Amino acid sequence: MKIIAVIPARYEAIRFPAKLMQMLGEKTVISTTYKNVLETGLFDEVFVATDSEIIFDEIVSSGGKAVMTGRHETGSDRIAEAVQHIDCDIVINVQGDEPFLKLEPLKQLIEVFHNDENQEISLASLKIRLTEKEEIENPNNVKVITDNNGFALYFSRSVIPFHREVSYQASYFKHIGVYAFRKHALIQFSKLEMKPLEIAEKIECIRYLEYGMKIKMIETNFIGVGIDTPEDLEKARKLLSD
Repeated sequence: MKIIAVIPARYEAIRFPAKLMQMLGEKTVISTTYKNVLETGLFDEVFVATDSEIIFDEIVSSGGKAVMTGRHETGSDRIAEAVQHIDCDIVINVQGDEPFLKLEPLKQLIEVFHNDENQEISLASLKIRLTEKEEIENPNNVKVITDNNGFALYFSRSVIPFHREVSYQASYFKHIGVYAFRKHALIQFSKLEMKPLEIAEKIECIRYLEYGMKIKMIETNFIGVGIDTPEDLEKARKLLSD
């Protein structure tokens, strides 16, 4: 299998515009993410997919690989355009605002496809257990629930499951926006119309569920910092300096 990583990078983020070009130590957020993914050594190639000349130039000027795309509603749609002419079997989508992703979670995602002999899984992604009430209720944290085999049932910005039975200790998991796609499933995804649940929640992987595709979720203990707000950037800077 040929495995590549693609980092979708949009300049005009809604909650924190230009966040990927903010400095994180001596490098920008997007350059830090690119460098960390490259240094895992897991991928045949690593690309940044962007509609921003600023981000494109940032990556290419430092010797990286970038692909210019059109404007897209979701990162997956952007990646689908970027990889349609790239020879590969598996595409790992690493979010540009998750600069501290480590080796082991990426290896776990890749292993899903090595073990999927019947090629039934369209994509795999990561989840991490939430324990703090504030984090569970934060709509910026996308929650996921799965079946007994680890396949996603639903993603939501709301608290799921709803904890009605007080005698039972419910478990909560945050979806980490790192995806591993079969290329053909990704291309198919980009041709499918958005359905009501995806539109309402603004969560792109719901589209797969609405069309009956399988998403395998892998639990990880990795704790990083997703940069969605200026406060998150300060947390990331502190993590880098510790």
